[in-house]
Amino acid sequence: MILKRLSILNYKNIGEAQLELSPKMNCFIGRNGMGKTNVLDAVYYLSFCRSANNPIDSQVIRHDEPFCMLEGEYVEEQGDGSEEATLVVSCGMKRGQKKHFKRNKKEYKRLSEHIGLIPLVVVSPADTLLIEGMSEERRRLMDMVIAQYDRSYIDALSRYNNALQQRNSLLRQAESSTSGFTPDETLMQLWEEQMAEAGEQLFRKRTAFVDELTPVFQEYYQHISGHQEQVGLQYVSHCQRGLLLDVIRRDRHKDLAVGYSLHGVHRDDLEFTLDGHPMKREGSQGQNKTFVIALKLAQFDFLRRTASQTTPLLLLDDIFDKLDAQRVEQIVRLVSSDSFGQIFITDTNRDHLDQILTGSTLDYRIFHVENGEIQ
Repeated sequence: MILKRLSILNYKNIGEAQLELSPKMNCFIGRNGMGKTNVLDAVYYLSFCRSANNPIDSQVIRHDEPFCMLEGEYVEEQGDGSEEATLVVSCGMKRGQKKHFKRNKKEYKRLSEHIGLIPLVVVSPADTLLIEGMSEERRRLMDMVIAQYDRSYIDALSRYNNALQQRNSLLRQAESSTSGFTPDETLMQLWEEQMAEAGEQLFRKRTAFVDELTPVFQEYYQHISGHQEQVGLQYVSHCQRGLLLDVIRRDRHKDLAVGYSLHGVHRDDLEFTLDGHPMKREGSQGQNKTFVIALKLAQFDFLRRTASQTTPLLLLDDIFDKLDAQRVEQIVRLVSSDSFGQIFITDTNRDHLDQILTGSTLDYRIFHVENGEIQ
């Protein structure tokens, strides 16, 4: 998939922009806070129906403006050499109203129908939260990738979350009750069964994803680091303790005491290791950044092979900071290869981009961003 044109109106600090894009490399140069990342976030929004770094839609509308609009004109890849097909995706939002997402001028009934149509991988400084932050960030990583190629995963995740919320509601009533309230046993069993059924499905798909992703990730890390360290991924789930329904029911008394569900796939995690030790404890800034870049490039490779044979868009947001020259050089070589399709890069340092473009035959465009204006 190639993003040919991007229109932005009142998105974050960008007032108005009409961008004609390169099918290969698009570079956005500017100082911090000028709006480079907001351009990439607009591209992200058109793929995932949400911002990458702000879940509140009203906050992506430019200050003092009543609405914002995004529109992308895409060219769909045709492997048989036939005429290119054009796809137009647009989104409009007014303050205090729901957003309207359209595909070729036809509005979606459910936003989940759009996820996976335009596969995308973004690498940003915020990715260090995968190592330093909560397990929720790592679960979101798995969910985001799998949902782009498997629509049944979205449905299973929705069913699981609904059952979890309903069960937690019963648990909260019991925990906060002063009159000895006991949840209805039949209703509790119903939500537990739905949690277990959908949870087992999510577990199987996450397991298959991690098993396939791990060797590709390790290969990318070795390539970037110059074979200096060994890294690993380990998927951890309550489903590995036995049937999920049994695990959930076994400790129901503990859940009643705290008022929420302590067991289930909503507690799944990915453990990251460096030379057999926890990455969070052992990794330097450069190693941590290399780790998440290799992880995201492995996601890209995975999606390229599974997402309807469509090459994902790759967004690289300020990724070269804290990396030594050797690792920068290896990343440059990787993303410049034929394995990657359309790429969007932001940087404050023109030297990095010159390093990418020098001697390259890639088609590219360079945009300068200052105070939300793009030239």
